[in-house]
Amino acid sequence: MTSNQDRFSSRAEYFEALEDIPVNDTDQPTFGDVVNRRFNRRELLKGALGVVAMGALAPLASMREVEAATVAATGSARSAFGFAGIAHGVDADHHVAPGYSADVLIRWGDKVLPGAATFDPAAHNVSAQLGQFGYNNDFIGYVPLPFGSGNAAHGLLCINHEYTDEELMFPGYGRHDRGFSRLTRDIVDIEMACHGGSVIEVRKHDGKWQVVPDSRYARRITALDTEMALSGPAAGHPRLQTREDPTGRKVIGTISNCAGGITPWGTYLMAEENFNAYFMGSLEGNPEKANYQRYGVPGNRFGWARYHERFDLDAEPNTANRYGWIVEVDPLDPASTPVKRTALGRFKHEGAESIVNRDGRLVLYSGDDQRFEYLYRFVSRDRVNLENRAANRDLLDHGTLSVARFDDDGSLTWLPLVHGYGALTGDNGFHSQADVVIEARRAATLLGATPMDRPEDVEPNPVTGKVYVMLTNNARRGADAVDAANPRGPNIWGHIVELTPDKGDHAADSASWEILVKAGNPADPGAAALWNPATGANDWFACPDNCAVDPQGRLWVATDQGSNWKKASGSADGVWALDTDGAARGTGRMFYRVPVGAEMCGPCFTPDGRTLFVAVQHPATDGTRYFPGFERSSTFEDPATRWPDFDPALPPRPSVVAITKDDGGVIGS
Repeated sequence: MTSNQDRFSSRAEYFEALEDIPVNDTDQPTFGDVVNRRFNRRELLKGALGVVAMGALAPLASMREVEAATVAATGSARSAFGFAGIAHGVDADHHVAPGYSADVLIRWGDKVLPGAATFDPAAHNVSAQLGQFGYNNDFIGYVPLPFGSGNAAHGLLCINHEYTDEELMFPGYGRHDRGFSRLTRDIVDIEMACHGGSVIEVRKHDGKWQVVPDSRYARRITALDTEMALSGPAAGHPRLQTREDPTGRKVIGTISNCAGGITPWGTYLMAEENFNAYFMGSLEGNPEKANYQRYGVPGNRFGWARYHERFDLDAEPNTANRYGWIVEVDPLDPASTPVKRTALGRFKHEGAESIVNRDGRLVLYSGDDQRFEYLYRFVSRDRVNLENRAANRDLLDHGTLSVARFDDDGSLTWLPLVHGYGALTGDNGFHSQADVVIEARRAATLLGATPMDRPEDVEPNPVTGKVYVMLTNNARRGADAVDAANPRGPNIWGHIVELTPDKGDHAADSASWEILVKAGNPADPGAAALWNPATGANDWFACPDNCAVDPQGRLWVATDQGSNWKKASGSADGVWALDTDGAARGTGRMFYRVPVGAEMCGPCFTPDGRTLFVAVQHPATDGTRYFPGFERSSTFEDPATRWPDFDPALPPRPSVVAITKDDGGVIGS
């Protein structure tokens, strides 16, 4: 690995740093520049301003903002949420709001496949891990059983496994191995078996969720041995062909699966995010050099290339073009072949959430999770068939991929990433639609898309028609972008953008947008945060990442501050309820908090809203040097917490948690 890794105490921290390195050199105005020009008026609304002052500011601020600030000042704002929030903090355990229970459902190493071995951290082996729950669980999707029933007490959970942390997984491994000196073939293969996804059957019994043992639906999808097909415009293209696969239509495995989505026909979408981290080798003489540099390839974060040529650019020059896609999996058929849908574009996908448009077509949103990257949308050519799920088999192979341009008048334009449109011609190296989707980032830049502050999860609200874009942070926004209207450079706290499609049409060429919240401490003038003035001391958050809309149309936000949690908020990550309508719009409330070093991922509701599944990723990892009383990096033998088992013989384990209300009611009521 490169020498700049010496300052990182864990693989997770190095991974976080990779996201902080911009590779987009466009001079297009950034999203921060646009916000500076449009939202100077909003800084006037921070704090509890008087009613008279609000009336005077009416020409500058929308009446919705005036109403929110005025009602907050008089103490009569009404939230859509009825629970009592919990306090900020950081400790070794997890916490949930009073009146709720948070039960661990499944942990790394628990059995998934029938006949799988019992977890034994002292005797890791590849065959055992291939049947066990993977590491660092992220996205969670729920598919009711039987499909189409809306059953909220029996279904399938589809869960992504994003990456691995050897120092917490393997006895005797010690502190993060920057130079792969302790890496072996067995360790690599176990790691690869820990990646990918798990499909588990779950059932609610006496108010508690349980994994159904020996389920016929149970499945592990891994980076090691799961064969996948490539479909869409890039399938079979010479730029995807390798010695291992001269057809360019088959690929082994999926990597760095972060957020994802569930389609209306019940398939599971796995988003490949930081795929660049897995490749090693030289770019000299490689015809894909410029393309790879735009994605940060090679990332040199994993040493898998030592044992698997498909991650070695010297052995397989085209191999990195085979990753960075959305993978579609049918969880109802464990024998089915997953498919990488290239029409959806190649970039660091964070999420793949969709909505059926009013004309029956599918609209899918996805962020590109890196500083100064873009927001994308895919509109299918054909309509969704809700009566015959098999009819949607190839729906994601045909449609229009677009990228967003935000303008300072509050409008958004979707720019089609279509061969022949604008600069997307042979003169610029785009000889077909395959070239466009393979180099989606470069194509987006040429069309003038707006660089944004790490766009992550994007969630359409089926109740209101709005779309919520999580912008986690941008530590690389320089001081030259700071002005009196928006003093957020660097922006370490992130913000949330709300989109309103034109006339309610998600396939329209345009939309309007506005800031819902600018995260960070509203009591800290240096943060220049934007919240409803009714926001309390524990009601704000930093670094929005994943999100979910519950069946009532209410927004829930999960955070990921990484190792910077001490500076960003001083609190561990968690889940917040966030009002989006009425006088309480822009008011948060903390619902759940993770143990020290963990990231909050995967919020997912059952169809009745009575269960919230969440994914607790990499406990004991991020920023443990700032944890009072511990103040060092964690290892297998010496972790900052042993959550969730608190057994001295077991390491901390990423886990999925099922949250229910003790009286059986709706979450958040």
